[in-house]
Amino acid sequence: MANRQQPDNRHQSQPAKTPILGQGHGLSDEEGLLIQQMIREEQHTARALHIPQEDLAQEATTRMSPEVAEVIDASRVRQVLHMFNRDYLYGQGRFDEYKDGLILKWGDGYSRKHIWMTVENGNLIFETSHARQCDKPYCTGTHHVLTPPLYMDMDVINQELGERFRRPVYERSDD
Repeated sequence: MANRQQPDNRHQSQPAKTPILGQGHGLSDEEGLLIQQMIREEQHTARALHIPQEDLAQEATTRMSPEVAEVIDASRVRQVLHMFNRDYLYGQGRFDEYKDGLILKWGDGYSRKHIWMTVENGNLIFETSHARQCDKPYCTGTHHVLTPPLYMDMDVINQELGERFRRPVYERSDD
């Protein structure tokens, strides 16, 4: 009787990728800071993670308006972005607040990427990297507009931020 080999099924049922959002690497804040420091030392980077106060123009707004801050807080996007920055960017991202929104920037030079959120009429708006209508019912072609019921749903926020992480807005050369 011939000895038949069993098929190798190890690669057929590969485990699903861990979702980006809501799933940290389990780093403590202290571990995250140590990794951040090691990366900055190794890169010999002089890029600041924050804009020094003296470099800001007099008219520059560095704080969100109370109405905008209320929507940003209610959506919990800041918490998710801080976790992403700590666990996936190892603290190399920079947060900037504006009167009308919040932005997370990461990368250098030609690879600068953004996740940009603004608030208009009580809606949370994400700038997208696409310039045409996608399959989301809240897509305008260039932005995703989340109404309060949508931005208060953590599943929607996780899905939206996951897409923004995978397809961030790249800084244009005129920025």
